Amino acid sequence: MMKAIAAMLLAALLAVAPVALAQDDEGGSYDPRRGDSAKIAELTLDRPWARPTLGRAPNSAAFLRVRNDGVADDLLIEAKSPVAERVEIHTHRMDDGVMRMRRVEAVEIPSGTMVEFAPGGLHVMLIGLTRRLEAGSYFPLTLVFRDAGEVTLRVGVSMRAPTHGAGHEMEHGHRAGDPES
Repeated sequence: MMKAIAAMLLAALLAVAPVALAQDDEGGSYDPRRGDSAKIAELTLDRPWARPTLGRAPNSAAFLRVRNDGVADDLLIEAKSPVAERVEIHTHRMDDGVMRMRRVEAVEIPSGTMVEFAPGGLHVMLIGLTRRLEAGSYFPLTLVFRDAGEVTLRVGVSMRAPTHGAGHEMEHGHRAGDPES
C-alpha cells in the first residue's frame, strides 16, 4: 500500500516538474508576482516586474524600487539585459501639454530615500526585444550603480506589479525623480 502511494506521489511530481522548470531557466521555482530582491552595498532593490508583450511588440519596460539606506548618494548609470538589443533608463515628462517619454543618462538615488520606477514615471526601457515576454516567466536585468557596483535581478513578467514578498516591509515614502528634476 505504501509503495503504491509513493509511486502515485512520484508520478504526480514528475507530471508537474516540467511546468515549474519551464518557468525558471536556472532550475528553481520563481513566482513573478512576488518579485525578486537584492542588496548591494547600502542599496536594496525589490519588486522588479515587466508586463507581458502583446503581439510582436518590439519594446517593453521594466519597473522596480531602489532604496538607499546609506549616508551617501549613489547614481544608477546603466542597465542591461539579454532580452533586448538596447536597454535605456527613461522617464515621462509633460511637454506642451503632451506626456513624452525621454531617455535620462542617470538616476540619482539620494541617501535615505526610495526611488520608484513605475508606469508613467521612471522605467527601464527594453528596446529591440530578442524574445517575447511571457506572463509567468522572468528575465535577468543588470543594473550598474556608480558607487555600489553591479547587481542582477530576476524580473518577473506579470500583468500587475508585485504587491507583496521581498521588501514588503519598506515604508511607502516613495520618491520618483532623476537628476534633471
